Amino acid sequence: MSQGLNAIEKRAAFSLASVYGLRMFGLFLIMPVLATYGQGLEGFSPMWVGIAIGAYGLTQAILQIPAGMASDRFGRKTVITIGLILFAIGSVVAAVADSIYMVALGRALQGMGAVASAVLALASDLTRDEQRPKVMAVIGSFIGLSFAVALVAGPVLARSTGLHGLFALTAVLAIAALVVVHLMVPNSVQKAPAGDLVAVPKRLLSLIKDPQLRRLDISIMVLHLLITALFVALPLALVDAGMDKADHWTLYLPAMVLALALMVPIILYGVKKKTSRKPFLFAMTLQLLAMLVLGFGVHSVWALAVGTVLFFIGLNYLEAALPSLISRLSPAGDKGSAMGIYSTAQFSGAFLGGGMGGGFYQVFGAQGVFAFCAALIVLWLAYMWSMPEPEMAKSLTLEAPVRDRAHAGELATALMALPGIKEVIVIPEQQAAYLKVDDLFDIQQARALLQS
Repeated sequence: MSQGLNAIEKRAAFSLASVYGLRMFGLFLIMPVLATYGQGLEGFSPMWVGIAIGAYGLTQAILQIPAGMASDRFGRKTVITIGLILFAIGSVVAAVADSIYMVALGRALQGMGAVASAVLALASDLTRDEQRPKVMAVIGSFIGLSFAVALVAGPVLARSTGLHGLFALTAVLAIAALVVVHLMVPNSVQKAPAGDLVAVPKRLLSLIKDPQLRRLDISIMVLHLLITALFVALPLALVDAGMDKADHWTLYLPAMVLALALMVPIILYGVKKKTSRKPFLFAMTLQLLAMLVLGFGVHSVWALAVGTVLFFIGLNYLEAALPSLISRLSPAGDKGSAMGIYSTAQFSGAFLGGGMGGGFYQVFGAQGVFAFCAALIVLWLAYMWSMPEPEMAKSLTLEAPVRDRAHAGELATALMALPGIKEVIVIPEQQAAYLKVDDLFDIQQARALLQS
């Protein structure tokens, strides 16, 4: 068995990561600057800034699951192309806008380009089962990188281009992503089995009711609520504390680098102790401490910098841990549905955070936003405290030449007898076996059994 990615998989990984990264970079680029550079827009208010920052989350949340299902029916590249065109149109609308209301409309149109599920599904189509986690890790790293770079690039570029220029740049990025899709992304010759890629409507309700998955869905919603609320208040607080808006990158860059470095010990502790629960709760506690520092030190640039570092440490860890936990805890064959719910919760949080952050800032100022966020984290911690230690297992999909349902039952029984297999579902209609496995699992042994 090959231990590395083949040429097609490498090309798929980096081209699709570029598509996803360019789009997310365009969305993130506006977050650190809209509150400060948008003050000349007609109708400007902190409330509408928050709505504009989070507007993409509403349309993205509504369309995330349908877009994934559409990609299964009409083709991955078709859905991705339509999504990127919608994103470019939204960018142009925002670029020519002279009011905060039109900017919010443009952001909502950007969010209608919900290509995440289609991109991940295409990545799965183009990769072998055992190499798929590596490809997903590459795509995930590009998302994190796009956020980090956008925090720095936004204030730097806005100094010379202004807000309209930044939105124009996001339209150019969408066009560049379209070029990558059609010139660099390989064409898939077959679809990977659907259950672990896109949502299955009849499974959604049971997954929403699952207490372990529900904790993670609520967590990603709260986390993205906090991010968007923070970037309504933090840029304005920095200006009020005496920091020129063009210099905000000088705080964000070292804060992000330092947070990435300080996140490593948390990860190493979790790996060494084979625990996810304690690092998870610790990261949440850091975010609570961050909000308290930001609230009490709202008039000091140094206090705001310390609070930002603390928040980013927790953010970076949780953004990496949550998708991994969803993958591990999803029932075999239901990862696509579980991730669809998770993504919908994530983007819903972004929308809610923008509106609520803007509302609290308008009434109570930056301290009110930070106090609201601190109170929300306290409730989040109380809810998550009963979180059990997640099982150390991963999901895997294998091709299974199944004759009928009776044969599927026989294969499932035989697979369950192999070392390292925790859960098995064999689906004749998809010619696929969905497994949850631990470190004792031997993929070659399972493949030999399925082909016998």
